[in-house]
Amino acid sequence: MNELFNTYLIPIIVALTIGVIVGVWLFRSRRSGPVVRDTPLERVGQAEDPRPGPGRTHPLGDPLEARPSPLTETPPPPAPVQRQTSSRDGTEGNGLIDQGAAATADVAGSVLGVKAHQELPGADGPPDNLQTLKGVGPKMAAKLNEHGITRFSHIARLSDSELARLDEDMGAFRGRLTRDRVREQADYLARDDRDAFEAKFGKLGGA
Repeated sequence: MNELFNTYLIPIIVALTIGVIVGVWLFRSRRSGPVVRDTPLERVGQAEDPRPGPGRTHPLGDPLEARPSPLTETPPPPAPVQRQTSSRDGTEGNGLIDQGAAATADVAGSVLGVKAHQELPGADGPPDNLQTLKGVGPKMAAKLNEHGITRFSHIARLSDSELARLDEDMGAFRGRLTRDRVREQADYLARDDRDAFEAKFGKLGGA
């Protein structure tokens, strides 16, 4: 019996020692568990309201009520555009461009039966002897006078379309202005270049 007790004494002591150690460890682990702190219920899930109240101001500094809505703003009306209806100095016929434009309008007005401007240089002078032009006789000159053509400059300033329209309206003399190169003749005589005229069209008669 003593031999049996001596044989199992050491294992029993070891087992008891291990049991004591495990028991102490479990006891301490329970007491040293995580501590849960109480949080006030009124602070849980509460977020700061980003919208400013009646007395609050916007982060940029101005109350929201004072800020105008961009959708309600109306742009200012555009300034009226003033059209220029006169020449630079307010008079008709000043400058080469104005004189040329007005002269063309005068001749076109004469062809179409409209009263011509009288402010242009040469428009109010004495009439030229249109019979000086080669191929233009008394009747053809009278026909030209009916259309307001009284001077060489009137014929010289005609455009191609104006000359063609006038030539078609010459009645029995239709086509003579183009065939006899009357506009080219009138250009020389309007500039008083008699030598160039005679070199191209022959000697002048009474002028």
